[in-house]
Amino acid sequence: MKKIVLIASLLSMMSCAELQHVVNNLPQGTIGQGQGLSNEYIAGGLREALDKGIDLQVSKLTAKDGFFRNELVKVLLPEELQKVDRTLRKIGLSKMADEGLKVLNRAAEDAVGTATPIFVNAVKQITFADAKNILLGADDSATNYLNTRTNQALYSKFNPVIKKSLGKVGATDIWTNIINRYNNVPFTDKVNPDLTDYVTQEALKGVYKMIGVEEKKIRNNFSSRTSDVLRKVFALQD
Repeated sequence: MKKIVLIASLLSMMSCAELQHVVNNLPQGTIGQGQGLSNEYIAGGLREALDKGIDLQVSKLTAKDGFFRNELVKVLLPEELQKVDRTLRKIGLSKMADEGLKVLNRAAEDAVGTATPIFVNAVKQITFADAKNILLGADDSATNYLNTRTNQALYSKFNPVIKKSLGKVGATDIWTNIINRYNNVPFTDKVNPDLTDYVTQEALKGVYKMIGVEEKKIRNNFSSRTSDVLRKVFALQD
């Protein structure tokens, strides 16, 4: 939570032209004139905030229904399968269609648990230069920082887990049955989507989405500055 907090703080500061002017004119070695905040203190605070915030968000998404009951990140059907869903419901197979959607979300929930070590590694590598850029950047600079440094690694980690999970939760069999039933309906175009890749991409979007949501909340909530480090760093934007 603090990690996101700091992220949020950074983000808010980023969008503040006045703060940018102040920080750019501080003596070398400090980012908070008169507050004794060293470069390493600021970078360390950002790392602390990111660590705790990401832990919180990852744990939420890995819980049962972490994706399925969260409208912000719920894995919906790709366009190709939306027509499959509509057709199944028209011919009285709504229960099968509902189950097909649920198992895709279960696979995403299963995979996100592998994200934490990758995020932790990226956070450890944050330098003061990174922290300053995040502080003075756009409102999504912290999320973009993590996205740039973790997206490829997370995809490589998520993809095989999701493939295995789709089998574990029965999604492979369920969707094979669904697609076969649909493809046997007269006058329909055959479909054969890559569900593993699709769910992997949606899971990644969900992770970054929730980190961004938490960042924004903490950035605008003074009471969320739950540590001395966060209070001092956030004070730079007030």
